[in-house]
Amino acid sequence: MSNYNVTVIGGGPGGYVAAIRLAQLGMKVAIIEKYDVLGGTCLNVGCIPSKALLDVSEHYHNAEKRFTDFGIGVKGLSVDFGRMIARKGEVVKANVDGIAFLMKKNKIDVYNGLGSFVTKNKIAITNKAGEKQEIETEKVIIATGSKPTALPFLPIDKKRIITSTEALSLTEIPKNLIIIGAGIIGLELGSVYHRLGSKVTVVEFLDKVAPSMDEDLSRELLRVLKKDGIEFMLSTKVKGATVKGKEVTVTADNKAGEAIEIKGDYCLVAVGRSPYTQGLGLENIGITLDERKRIPVNDHLETSVPGIYAIGDVVRGAMLAHKAEEEGVLAAEIIAGQKPHINYNLIPGVCYTWPEAASVGATEQDLKSQGKAYKTGKVSFKASGRARASGDTDGFVKILADKETDEILGVHMIGPRAADMIIEGVVAMEFRASAEDISRMSHPHPTYTEAFKEACLSATDNRSLTM
Repeated sequence: MSNYNVTVIGGGPGGYVAAIRLAQLGMKVAIIEKYDVLGGTCLNVGCIPSKALLDVSEHYHNAEKRFTDFGIGVKGLSVDFGRMIARKGEVVKANVDGIAFLMKKNKIDVYNGLGSFVTKNKIAITNKAGEKQEIETEKVIIATGSKPTALPFLPIDKKRIITSTEALSLTEIPKNLIIIGAGIIGLELGSVYHRLGSKVTVVEFLDKVAPSMDEDLSRELLRVLKKDGIEFMLSTKVKGATVKGKEVTVTADNKAGEAIEIKGDYCLVAVGRSPYTQGLGLENIGITLDERKRIPVNDHLETSVPGIYAIGDVVRGAMLAHKAEEEGVLAAEIIAGQKPHINYNLIPGVCYTWPEAASVGATEQDLKSQGKAYKTGKVSFKASGRARASGDTDGFVKILADKETDEILGVHMIGPRAADMIIEGVVAMEFRASAEDISRMSHPHPTYTEAFKEACLSATDNRSLTM
């Protein structure tokens, strides 16, 4: 029986990053992954494949709709959807192969199979053939991630009523795609298929899209996506769905309480994700899940059982790959006796539509609910020379700063390359910069980032110079 200092259960971004950091810190490490490859949801059926399709669909959309504005004529434009899906697979494989290489480089033992607790120091691993082996370990990090949430009244058949996993591997472009849920996953995949020619209808129970984001950001995101042609049915309660042949019929009550039917050839259920803890044998070591089926942990990410840690989507907080990665490092370094920290307020969120939307820190509604005195600086990309040159003038940058100290409390942006630009807000807030601090830093001209500087100037006594 093999013995390890630490065993990581789950090979997604949190798990493999934790394993690498543990190995770097001199420990003998094992990682257990249920599937044949590492990478978890993010690399295999989430972040990476969705961005591959988002990028290729944006290229096609620009060629079809925008190139003529730039004096570029395109003849014979067509979609080879099979090639798009194949390329997505190639991108995924390259990333997954890279993780496998890192495991070998760092001398981490990889086990493929379902890991479950026999005791707190003994893990059973059952492979696909049903064969079982056991390993012993001093400590364990649980990093088993999450799965798409299902609705009890809307059974998923994975053929016509699908989750994000199936949506990333369809064999045809839907003619009419119904999406249940206007969160990040629904909006991103809706964007992909709308650009490729699908009629997309998004049905949302709430009266807004991307509800976790700042309300100004949510409203602008709704505006630009509607302008592009995506249809939204907000304040609408889905009651069920039926499949007949190649047609899906979704039944719902609209805002007025009237019964309606929505028909399409595919229905994507994108109402969030749920922690994945099935088969772990947590009951064998005395761990009880909370009311949301998460594993309770303390500030050091340690469970109620000493030496057993949990990170990522199975614990409290945002279900984000980069949050899981940070927690993987934190847990590894705590196990090694170090004293790391994570500022959860500074974990950014991104929606990879176009324009992209990104946020970090407090939203305006957060500050209002806290009774916090604040000031706002807001600048539109319509005033950006770089955005005008590229034809990407939708959106804005919004800065929230403390009314007395001028410290930046929140950054919210929707516009070109917001996903990349949000890190400036993260860095500024990590070092507790004031809006004036940023406004006095030289930003290269012309760039999209000038909008961030100008929003900070706007928040600093309304001193925006050029926008």
